Amino acid sequence: MKLVFERSIPGYETDWLGASDVPGSAIPENLRRQTDLHLPELSQNELSRHYTQLAKESFGVNDGFYPLGSCTMKYNPKVNDEVAGLEGFKEIHPLQPVETIQGALEVMTTAESWLSEINGMDAFTFQPAAGAHGELTALLMIKAYHELNGDHHRTKIIVPDSAHGTNPASSAMAGFETVNIPSDEFGCVDLETLKAAVGPDTAGLMLTNPNTVGIFDPNITEITKIVHDAGGLNYYDGANLNPIMGIVRPGDMGFDVVHLNIHKTFSTPHGGGGPGMGPVGCKAILKDFLPDYYPVETNGTWAFTTPKHTIGQVKGFYGHFSILTRALTYLLTLGGDGITASAKAAVLNANYLLHGLKEKYQVPYGDHCMHEFVISLSQLKKQTGVSALDMAKALLDYQMHPPTMYFPLIVPEALMLEPTETESKQTLDEAIQIFLDLYDQAMENGEVFHEYPLTTPVGRVDEVGAARNPQIRYLFD
Repeated sequence: MKLVFERSIPGYETDWLGASDVPGSAIPENLRRQTDLHLPELSQNELSRHYTQLAKESFGVNDGFYPLGSCTMKYNPKVNDEVAGLEGFKEIHPLQPVETIQGALEVMTTAESWLSEINGMDAFTFQPAAGAHGELTALLMIKAYHELNGDHHRTKIIVPDSAHGTNPASSAMAGFETVNIPSDEFGCVDLETLKAAVGPDTAGLMLTNPNTVGIFDPNITEITKIVHDAGGLNYYDGANLNPIMGIVRPGDMGFDVVHLNIHKTFSTPHGGGGPGMGPVGCKAILKDFLPDYYPVETNGTWAFTTPKHTIGQVKGFYGHFSILTRALTYLLTLGGDGITASAKAAVLNANYLLHGLKEKYQVPYGDHCMHEFVISLSQLKKQTGVSALDMAKALLDYQMHPPTMYFPLIVPEALMLEPTETESKQTLDEAIQIFLDLYDQAMENGEVFHEYPLTTPVGRVDEVGAARNPQIRYLFD
């Protein structure tokens, strides 16, 4: 399809804007543009058609099955948007006097109370703008904690080889050295390797539980105790909280700080450039290190405070408030029993999908899982030449978003599937049949898979060329 600039016709326009009701101010000459601003010129009709066509050529959770592994976004209930759009929420400004935003601050402290209870934490900040940003925030808090205690020698963060890729990146950004440890044959932490890795230089451990292959580590309390006994702190990557919320709490497992991916767990939007949110919760020992602008309530009045040993602000103002209102709406709508039921349904759906696929596909890590599982196409590739990438491309022709590919790295030719609790049995049955049919097709004629997809607006692209020579802006004549 054409870009909006290519559809532009000189002289076309939409409605005129009304006259400004704000006094004008002269712009200094050195700050003025030296060339005309390039804006597309379209009628309302053409503008509407452009964005409708653009929407039709993308694929999201509202279009079809979306089993995108550890990055799955839940369905976003429309009531969340309605609440976020209430005038008292959408019309506020971060520079308003605190006495005029008491309701917004109550939203923040109410959400903090709910999330603290669900996670076994004592406090939360909502400043981080995404999950990886939450990781960095948590690690900076851990760093500040050790430095205040004079433990400047604690410079290493332990990260399992099955961790999300952002974990070692966040560790490096926080100034730590990352120590990778291997998983055992069940995809869990190898205890003996962990014991050998910890020491007086250990600052902490970053861990996801259930882990990346969808297994709840049976040794979790022993794992966190090993780190604590060595003087380190335990960080919980909340990417996989969805199947255990309301059932098991990270704080009770022995974790000291946690970040949440609320698009995965609490039904907020994800992708498309934002906005996002990656709340960080902590135990009391880290509360004084939270980012600035921490809201508290005293005798019915809310105000921002500065934690004693704050790491400072990690983002402008107080976080993406409209995202938080959506998450709180989800929590209040479901209630405690609904949160637990949601987690159980997520586990049920994942296991139903696993058992439907294991008839033909290789499942490296057992006959059951939590919220997600990984299949390996390594044997299929050896027999037919069909890779995980080929299978993912083929799924596009069946109006299904592909699963996560080639992750975790410990599984060759990996496809990771996570259906979440919002998918129906009918949808899962249809997905299972598509996977089984594609398997049979691969056994009969694997060559055709190298041409998929055949029906999408864009087929196979030169991914290497796109990465090395990206075209990220439109060049005007």
